Amino acid sequence: MMRVLVFLACVALLAMAAPPQEKGIFINLDNGELCFQSAQCKSKCCHRHDGLSLARCTSRAAENQECSPLTLYGTYYRCPCESGLHCDTDITIGGSITNTNFGICIDRNEKSISD
Repeated sequence: MMRVLVFLACVALLAMAAPPQEKGIFINLDNGELCFQSAQCKSKCCHRHDGLSLARCTSRAAENQECSPLTLYGTYYRCPCESGLHCDTDITIGGSITNTNFGICIDRNEKSISD
């Protein structure tokens, strides 16, 4: 019995020491793959069209596209903005509950220069 426990402990240590996989079944999902949470996607956006549709990984919103601010839900009806952009929206309590606080991705640096 002791040999079996030592063997299992060694296998567990080797599995933890192995380099992370590029793509997994539940994490590092490519665009188009089914997801439950944005943390599973390489793009960090798990998008669904409506409450009855299946969520899939998709690209983040580009400049001047519709967006949602980051939420705790993990799925979005509009993806958050790409890195360096800000989702310009009025956040409301009702919109936070229903996940409908939509806005437009803007570059804050460009906006401040043109003002």
